[in-house]
Amino acid sequence: MRIALLSDVHGNLPAFEAVLADVDAQSADEVWCLGDLVGYGAQPDGCVELARARCDMSLAGNHDLVVTGDIPISDFSSSAAAAARWTQETIAAETMEYLRSLEASDAGREPALFHASPRDPVWEYVLSGWQADECMDLMDARVGAIGHSHVALWFQRGEDGKVVGAPAEAGLERDLSEGRWLVNPGGVGQPRDGDPRAAWLLLDTGTWTATWRRVEYPIDDAARAIEEAGLPKVLAERLYNGQ
Repeated sequence: MRIALLSDVHGNLPAFEAVLADVDAQSADEVWCLGDLVGYGAQPDGCVELARARCDMSLAGNHDLVVTGDIPISDFSSSAAAAARWTQETIAAETMEYLRSLEASDAGREPALFHASPRDPVWEYVLSGWQADECMDLMDARVGAIGHSHVALWFQRGEDGKVVGAPAEAGLERDLSEGRWLVNPGGVGQPRDGDPRAAWLLLDTGTWTATWRRVEYPIDDAARAIEEAGLPKVLAERLYNGQ
């Protein structure tokens, strides 16, 4: 099966639409979202509506959970908190209902799915080999997929027990057929690796091949929506820098 793995849409509808167009072009069989459909962007209803129509499964991210009231808004930075309050005040009832139906992990799949990590599905940023090593110990599945960090990454534990990993640049292909793995598709709506293009990962579970992809999208449209909503300008500005 060819699975499109997405994460961190963050209310950025132009990016989400561009990624799904690329998903269709790559003939993915299913679309799995690792959480944070809402967050920094100004089109949460549109993103959730699109996810309901197109995603075969979705997880809850920390930005989804703060909007539903499951985690306190005081845990967020000032700009993230402002976006969360605005989202709470403006989203449709159907959007809130959908967000409340989501869980932060689905460890029973192959690959196992976690918004943040197997150790802490809501909050942990897995950015180092030692973190990935400890997280792999907690997975029954051989391959796991994580989001949350907005950075496209891969980590592998080989037969010698050593863990290696690195950022995943656009077009990178990795053979996941041997060893244990944690992969991160990067962020759809707000990448943080210096590349402003929307990120996603195509995983073929027949050959266990992973391909990281990047997609151009109209950043101006997403930034304009943020500014027109009265959200902090930094949330629009950072889209241009991929940070």
